[in-house]
Amino acid sequence: MASYENFARVYDLFMDNIPYEEWSAYLCGLLADYGVRDGLVLELGCGTGTMTELLAAAGYDMIGVDNAPDMLELALEKKLGSGHDILYLQQDMREFELYGTVRAVVSVCDSMNYILDEEELLQVFRLVNNYLDPGGVFIFDLNTEAKYRQLGDSVIAENREEGSFIWENWFEEETQINEYDLTLFIPNGEGLYEKYEETHLQRAYALETVQRLLVQAGLRVEACYRAFSREAAQEPDERVYFIARECRKKAVE
Repeated sequence: MASYENFARVYDLFMDNIPYEEWSAYLCGLLADYGVRDGLVLELGCGTGTMTELLAAAGYDMIGVDNAPDMLELALEKKLGSGHDILYLQQDMREFELYGTVRAVVSVCDSMNYILDEEELLQVFRLVNNYLDPGGVFIFDLNTEAKYRQLGDSVIAENREEGSFIWENWFEEETQINEYDLTLFIPNGEGLYEKYEETHLQRAYALETVQRLLVQAGLRVEACYRAFSREAAQEPDERVYFIARECRKKAVE
């Protein structure tokens, strides 16, 4: 799952079209809908910490987990600037460890799509369930097969003074694996550009498969919404949000 090793340098630059404030407001709304208005929240796949910072600003006590040290380095820089008391951990979400439980776990920006194997996705769900408080909430988004089909075999490129990229995309129907090869040209500060190449793999999961794995992990599926709505998701939707709840632990009196 080693990704974004070089893209971390320009990640925020090329993601500046993402309306993070709107995404954060939606996520906070979902958390509130399911009873989590404050307390300790874990973000899996936190990246450079943009969403983590927004959730901290909304009043949540945040932990961020990511497997990419370069991304976490940028997250720590944001933490220094904001002064938010965020704990960042460099861990693989397939085997993350915490010292205690949390009120909620969130994961956005299709981080879960990077889990390419059903058994490994099940393991992530089991770990989430293990570290949730009794009745705790798990909210995450996924790109769907419809999204990857829409991308298909395509090339996306962008050129800026601060850096350029070429994104070559392929989607394999049989395996449901979406591959994109990323070529980066990043200024080295001496008037030249350095070239970097990365390959990213993501997998599409059928909605019923994800629901089955959540239940198998011991979670109760509360809802699956079309992204940024409260409407039930359908297979043609390109991004969906799952809400699941821990349902087997007893609260300590």
